[in-house]
Amino acid sequence: MSEQDKPQQAHDEAEVNEQAPRQEPELIDEGAEAQDDELVQARERLSKLEKALAEADLRAQAEMQNVRRRAERDVESAHKFALEKFAGDLLPVADSLERGLSTLDADDPSLKPAREGLELTLKVLLDVFARYNLEQIDPQGQPFNPEHHEAMTMVPAPDAEPNSVIEVLEKGYLLNGRLIRPARVVVSKAG
Repeated sequence: MSEQDKPQQAHDEAEVNEQAPRQEPELIDEGAEAQDDELVQARERLSKLEKALAEADLRAQAEMQNVRRRAERDVESAHKFALEKFAGDLLPVADSLERGLSTLDADDPSLKPAREGLELTLKVLLDVFARYNLEQIDPQGQPFNPEHHEAMTMVPAPDAEPNSVIEVLEKGYLLNGRLIRPARVVVSKAG
């Protein structure tokens, strides 16, 4: 290579070097743009996933609260009405004591001790009922209520209000406000 060729070669190399950096930033810019787009898309997907996860978390928390409330309600109801069957089985005992009292003549002095014994026994039983929120329904003289009374028959009663209870055959009972047994009654009809 001659001395004249050397400057030409240096000039050509410089020209090639100038062109190379120009092409390289274009490639870097295209790659950076693609990476930026991918990053933006990844952030959008991440944002959507975070939002969906937050919504799913809220739904799961709400469902857990509903399950907890339902379980508390069931436990409360079980505690409140656990005695329902047992109380229902004791009601005939109260009925028998009341029938026994009604058959004993209050004016007969020889029956006074038996009457007092039955009255005390019935009082103790009703006190136990009250302690466990089992209340007696005695609708004598009240208007007929189909939610708490069962009409066994209707009879004409000119001295009573129509559709009122004129006789209680069996008293009804409520356990914590829930009807265990309706009062069995005779109802007056308009005559």
